[in-house]
Amino acid sequence: MNDMWKRYVLWFAQEHIEFRVSEIESLLSLFSIKMKYQEKPKDLEPYWIVEFLSEDDAKLLTNRSVSLRTCLELWGYENSLPALHQTLQSNTGILAQYFKPSKSFKVEVETFGNHFTQKEKVEKIETFSYLPVEGPVDLKNPDITLQYIEYYGTRANNPPQLPYKVFFGRWVADGLRQLIKKLSLKTRKFIGNTSMDPQLSLLMANQAKIWTGDLVLDPFVGSGSLLVAAAEFGAYVFGSDIDYLMLHGRTKPSRIKQQKRADDESIRANMKQYNLEHKYVDVLVNDFAMVFWKDAFEFDAIVTDPPYGIREATERVGTEKTNYVVSEEHLATHVPAKIEYGIPSIYADLLNFSAKHLKIGGRLVCWFPVFREDYSEQCLPIHPCLKLMANSEQVLSKVTSRRLLTYEKERHPTLDEQNIEHISIQDFREKYFVVREETRKERRLREAATRKENWEKYKKCG
Repeated sequence: MNDMWKRYVLWFAQEHIEFRVSEIESLLSLFSIKMKYQEKPKDLEPYWIVEFLSEDDAKLLTNRSVSLRTCLELWGYENSLPALHQTLQSNTGILAQYFKPSKSFKVEVETFGNHFTQKEKVEKIETFSYLPVEGPVDLKNPDITLQYIEYYGTRANNPPQLPYKVFFGRWVADGLRQLIKKLSLKTRKFIGNTSMDPQLSLLMANQAKIWTGDLVLDPFVGSGSLLVAAAEFGAYVFGSDIDYLMLHGRTKPSRIKQQKRADDESIRANMKQYNLEHKYVDVLVNDFAMVFWKDAFEFDAIVTDPPYGIREATERVGTEKTNYVVSEEHLATHVPAKIEYGIPSIYADLLNFSAKHLKIGGRLVCWFPVFREDYSEQCLPIHPCLKLMANSEQVLSKVTSRRLLTYEKERHPTLDEQNIEHISIQDFREKYFVVREETRKERRLREAATRKENWEKYKKCG
């Protein structure tokens, strides 16, 4: 069995580094791919040296990942170019199978942490003249693409004179990086102030293990960015939100130069823009705190970014008045009042809903805001039916961050577990405004002290 394993290098984009492992592990699980680490990956390094049982597995993984730039069948991996040449020259007999007279080829030179001129790249290519190539060179559409990569570390402003590592191999597949540009918010029809970045939306969809034909829900849908990503991977998408104006495209435009929203701005318009309208089920104006779905209704995945009460309101239908009744004559035109929907209540409802309405093995992927100084795994929301599979941090400021949490449903809830009312987590919103006010006060005091100091200096000079 060991003889069947073949070595590859997975080369990542140097963005959202924290999410690499979670995405790759989710995709390995989705496709039932076996992968071995030849070396334990280091956090900041953009490459993993791994082994797969087949090239098809390597392609399947890479073609779905948005973290990966490319995957190479690794022929040589050394600390210096002379050592790499020695390794390749000792294996030219094995490599000859790829260089048939009928097979065209090209060689590409890449650097990480440094820059080569075109002349320098050509000089590097010429050092591989010993390879047993027989076919013609084709720079546009070759049968085989070979890549030589030099790695100079992650300090691009001060690279070493010589590379730390050099790699040589045959190109196998590229990741889905082009999809990030296609789904750019800059060119999207309908966006809001909190529309999710396309790369993060796609990462969330991958961690949810979304596949063709899945039914996916975003219960805090906003402008629908997460639905777009899920539909790109073949899911049928459903959304709900309490914000009537947002779902009907009547909120204030988010683009600076846009004075008024177009009449056709909507989540459906986004789906139509990307030729995904056939994957769009519907979006509903709905209070997530109220029972809406039939008990037996199940989703394959729930992917969402609940409101934190900072840039968007955390509201639910309700009133502070006691024994409040709407008269029958006003019922037809009545607009329900709203009250604060605290973050502990939001996540209690979200986990209860997921435990009830996810299929077994289905995933909930959601963001959770934290204060970095207070963070520990014990502060995360939990439910006995949901297993925490991944937990990745995106830093927002010196004091705050948000964690991307991925849960998988292991079993159906018992009667006692269907409505867990209290989850002991901190209300991020309450502390956020306290901290912000303290920060403002400190700044005012500091500015006052600076003005006083400058005034004293001015009096002395005068």
